[in-house]
Amino acid sequence: MADHQGKLTVVLGASPHPDRYSYLAVNRLTQHGHPVVAIGLRAGVIGDTLITAAHPALDNVDTVTLYMNAEKQKQYYDYILSLHPKRIIFNPGTENPELVKLAQQAGIEHPYACTLVLLSTGQY
Repeated sequence: MADHQGKLTVVLGASPHPDRYSYLAVNRLTQHGHPVVAIGLRAGVIGDTLITAAHPALDNVDTVTLYMNAEKQKQYYDYILSLHPKRIIFNPGTENPELVKLAQQAGIEHPYACTLVLLSTGQY
């Protein structure tokens, strides 16, 4: 585990179903000491982390990691940009050239990557 303070991460598309990658990501992020805000289509719980369907106002967001397809992302564009994250991670299956362009215009990093791989290889 890195010796820096955890990176506030918004998991967009969080699911309470243990077979979903977003569920694994929330668990691994918290195991690595990163504070997580889990946002899903409906409320639920992943371990000790509540999933909200709301769009909470947040400060100092390091990363928004996406677990929903490009079509579902559209309703979140304004919210994501309002968070002013340092980066938006497009996990496999979430690729979205339209949101990438918005991120570029806002000066936000926008890697096509896998949060779980980044965590397991110490690159998060």
